[in-house]
Amino acid sequence: MNRKRKRFIAGGVCPKCHSMDTLAILYEEQGEKMECVKCGYDEYQKNDADFKSNQDPKSIIGRFSLK
Repeated sequence: MNRKRKRFIAGGVCPKCHSMDTLAILYEEQGEKMECVKCGYDEYQKNDADFKSNQDPKSIIGRFSLK
């Protein structure tokens, strides 16, 4: 069984319902999906080949801009 792992964003506020600590990142082969577990808001971001980091990719928890 292939289960998707969610990682919650501590202190993240949903842009739609404005609830705190309800945002999670799901990792997929094509990119990352951010979703609110309360209202269902979601946002998708494709993997960017130009994104470079000195950190281990497994230690990065998404690249979404939370405003």
